[in-house]
Amino acid sequence: MADIEKTADEWKSQLTPAAYSVCRKKGTERAFSGEYWDSEKEGTYCCTCCGAELFKSDTKFDSGTGWPSYFAAINDSAVSEKADNTLFRKRTEVVCTACDSHLGHVFPDGPPPSGKRFCINSVSLQLRPDA
Repeated sequence: MADIEKTADEWKSQLTPAAYSVCRKKGTERAFSGEYWDSEKEGTYCCTCCGAELFKSDTKFDSGTGWPSYFAAINDSAVSEKADNTLFRKRTEVVCTACDSHLGHVFPDGPPPSGKRFCINSVSLQLRPDA
């Protein structure tokens, strides 16, 4: 269970319509349309909904998919993985452990050292630049 729980109206008042659609309704943004898909800025990528730290820029890589991709979360408890059998295929959904926000999906075709590709929607992230 997530540590942070809010009503749909509370989330709607806090988030943009696009962020609400992705983060709370499990939507997705179009490939190559998000703010961070090709960003090379250094910092920590945090959850749009609750501010929890999720990914570091030094784990970001260009997967060619049009979404920000990372080979590792910031730590083992930052994100949780859930089975996603929608759209007639098996995938693994990635959510923020703190608030259960939908972030994207993880695939087993990433680079070393993890071999994972966390394919994340830009709208579910906020970059906190390194000082």
